[in-house]
Amino acid sequence: MSENFEEVKREKVRVVPLKYVDDFPDHPFRVHDDESMADLVHSIEMNGVMNPVIARRKEDGRYELISGHRRKFACEKLGLELIPIIVRELSRDDAIIAMVDSNLHREHILPSEKAKAYKMKMDALRRKGGRHSMENGAPMVHHLDGKKSRNIIAEENGESHEQVRRYIRLNELTPKLLDLVDEGKIGFRPAVELSYLTEEEQQDLLETIESEEATPSLAQAMRMKDLSKNCELDMDAIFKIMTEEKGNQKMNVKIPMERLDRYFPRGTPPKEIEDVIIKALEFYRKRVREERDAR
Repeated sequence: MSENFEEVKREKVRVVPLKYVDDFPDHPFRVHDDESMADLVHSIEMNGVMNPVIARRKEDGRYELISGHRRKFACEKLGLELIPIIVRELSRDDAIIAMVDSNLHREHILPSEKAKAYKMKMDALRRKGGRHSMENGAPMVHHLDGKKSRNIIAEENGESHEQVRRYIRLNELTPKLLDLVDEGKIGFRPAVELSYLTEEEQQDLLETIESEEATPSLAQAMRMKDLSKNCELDMDAIFKIMTEEKGNQKMNVKIPMERLDRYFPRGTPPKEIEDVIIKALEFYRKRVREERDAR
């Protein structure tokens, strides 16, 4: 469901007390109190709510917000008591679909938000079983016609059905690992592979990530998934995989021999030169630390 302005203008707008409008249950999209929110607060303070929020009436007479969580939050920050609202008569599943569709246009969506939203919509589509409905004069066009609900989501959002599947898999991650995905510390594809680990295995992995300050590559995540499938993934295996040197972490330092001639006789074995350089560096680091502590 899109909030096309011309469509909204044709619908009846009412003004209701803000205290009677509830957030959508398990709303997957976070409302951030950031610079963008500050701009919205300022706009509403100067001009009021230009675009009414969309909600449905609940059985207890209150309203359940479908679209407009940021506007509602801004109104609460301003201490406003009333909010313009358009009420649509929607079933629970149609409301879920409408809520997801109205938020997926956001410019910045976290992987966890998209994962939860896709899962909620997929489950709602499956429960509807492709039934075509006409609610409040607005046709709900999400009917399966033999298609999988995942394929419908993919087509409507310009993604492959495999990518939609990957996003939905992220819901199997523990909250703390999913936070690392949102923060960009764990890549999307490695995260999908890690979602196949058991909850206990994921906890062991998290402890290793924190202790070693390292996150798994795609290849490492795939190896852990394979070991988990064969019931062979324990803390020792995770630690061994996570502490191995990755290909992109290897570094070779080359020093021209003419720069070393004054320190080593010709014909000195490379291994002996390496050992002496390492010892010198250890001595240097010790001196630096002592000088720093003496300050």
